[in-house]
Amino acid sequence: QVQLVESGGGLVQPGGSLRLSCAASGNIFSIYGMGWYRQAPGKQRELVAHVTTGGTITYPDSVKGRFTISRDNAKNMVYLQMNSLKPEDTAVYYCNAALQTASGYQINAWGQGTQVTVSS
Repeated sequence: QVQLVESGGGLVQPGGSLRLSCAASGNIFSIYGMGWYRQAPGKQRELVAHVTTGGTITYPDSVKGRFTISRDNAKNMVYLQMNSLKPEDTAVYYCNAALQTASGYQINAWGQGTQVTVSS
């Protein structure tokens, strides 16, 4: 069994910063890509940031220059530093990992989500 657990969400004023963390644990052999997605009420889930094992990083234009993704492969963790937050960044943020289990299965795992609210 594999678990992804996010932390670090909360309420912040516009222009503020938050740092999200995600820890992967369980029956993991290897983690490939890790990323963050978000889903606002009434909208589809969208990519926020993604990093491959080799360190290739992808951001959509909506967060480029404001958000920074990083990962610690030794600890099976991924982070999202969010600066200059805007009200439109309000959403539930989900951690995602493409990985291979010790049993040999390749799965796409999701965390339970953490709420980020940007409001004055």
